[in-house]
Amino acid sequence: MNIPLTPIRFLRYAQQQFPKRTAVVCGDQRFTYSQFADRVSRLAGALRQLGIENGERVAVLSANCHRFLEAYFAVPEADGVLLPLNTRLAPPELSFILNDAKPAILFFEEAFSRAVEAIRDEIPSVRRFILLDELSSQSKLPWAKNYEGLLPAAMPFRRDIMDVNENSVAEIFYTSGTTSSPKGVMLSHRNVYLHAINHSMTFDATRLTTHLHVIPLFHVNGWGAVHYIGAKHVMIRRFSPTEVFQLIEREAVSSIALVPAMATALLESPECTKHNLKSLERIRIGGSAPSPTLVREIQEKLGGVCFSAYGLTEASPSLTSSMIKPGLGLDPERSLEIQALSGYAIPGAEVRVVDTAGNDVPCDGNSVGEVIARSDGVMTGYWGQPEATDDALNSGWLCTGDLATINEDGYLLIVDRKKDIIISGGENISSLELEKLIVTHPAVSEVAVVAVPDSKWGEAPKAFVVLKPGASIDENELVQFCRSRTAHYKAPRVVEFVENLPKTGTGKVLKRKLRDNVLM
Repeated sequence: MNIPLTPIRFLRYAQQQFPKRTAVVCGDQRFTYSQFADRVSRLAGALRQLGIENGERVAVLSANCHRFLEAYFAVPEADGVLLPLNTRLAPPELSFILNDAKPAILFFEEAFSRAVEAIRDEIPSVRRFILLDELSSQSKLPWAKNYEGLLPAAMPFRRDIMDVNENSVAEIFYTSGTTSSPKGVMLSHRNVYLHAINHSMTFDATRLTTHLHVIPLFHVNGWGAVHYIGAKHVMIRRFSPTEVFQLIEREAVSSIALVPAMATALLESPECTKHNLKSLERIRIGGSAPSPTLVREIQEKLGGVCFSAYGLTEASPSLTSSMIKPGLGLDPERSLEIQALSGYAIPGAEVRVVDTAGNDVPCDGNSVGEVIARSDGVMTGYWGQPEATDDALNSGWLCTGDLATINEDGYLLIVDRKKDIIISGGENISSLELEKLIVTHPAVSEVAVVAVPDSKWGEAPKAFVVLKPGASIDENELVQFCRSRTAHYKAPRVVEFVENLPKTGTGKVLKRKLRDNVLM
């Protein structure tokens, strides 16, 4: 018997087996799996009553909340395609994506009503605007329907699972556009379902009783955690160290995913020692690999096991995990080094590191090549961009554009993006390697390194540095710090101190914006 592979099945199973267990905690609201599933089916019914046709896109512009989580399941239940939108984008950027994907319905929170109103006349495909939260007394949006008003009047809708085409698109996530214009990554029902299964095999989902959603749900990372079947999903609207610690203690959070900047902020917060964090079992670091020092500090101060993971939107997203393989017999220091690597392939994924001729590089931890991968979670393609799809999915492998080494135990270490390698005087300089060095200076909180034009060497590294509160250091001191620890040609030629770095919603630095500012 072949039952279509679709994420809809996860919620149906949880509703049947854990109806009274808490499914979602959002502010002061709590929903059991029975209540959550009922809301999802009513939202699916409302979408059908609003005229959603098979394959039409439904956009969501919202911070993390239970309504966003409901859309994760209700939109594919209604045979639509979910289109999560980055809440950090400016109105013109949102307009670009909406006109590219052409959704029929846009759900949005009042906090983003100005952005929506600014582009409302520019997005003709949107037939209905739905306000997710309650209007404040000062607000008037006569052109928007209210989300909570739709559900009671809607007839619950549950499609026949056997009618689902598992190869049809379930979601479109737009890339962060760190190096080029955003592209719509199409993920099928099969992609999402099998990625969740493989993710659960990797991280032993049965142990994850409570997950705190710190990473924004508009990022593809959300799917990996949404399917912890029977677990309690705790929402947090925006990252705040104080609130994170409060929720970990109050809800006995066992699992959390962070980017390095978030982890650093938690460690530096005075609230770190004021809360009971003993429930934490697992802390996953994504976005970029942490240093062994950061891994150690996380485990010592926050508790649990910390490990890195690597993936990308085009892979749903996970490809690797740096959890320790059984039988390696590592001492504690070596274990920290391994946990700070980008990791080895998770079940369902094959990962290779190849040279320019497509040959595998030696597994020596030094030879650099491009990461290529194939997995159950790799996208069906880019929305409306067949040429870009063909370039990315070359000969049956996803060409990631990431450069890495691989060691004898199969662990990757991402050393840079192809487009971020700095070529100075004919020598390749890894921006990531230089960033990892600079951030070890006690005065430095964050750093991003990009190439800038140089009349003598062609290109040279420039470092944009965010200092820790109250810290002080000048450009020359930081350059000398680097030169004393690496080859002189790798040290930054220029250092610019900034208050913050431009980032995506998941904490990735938008180097494209830094480069654009350099050239202006």
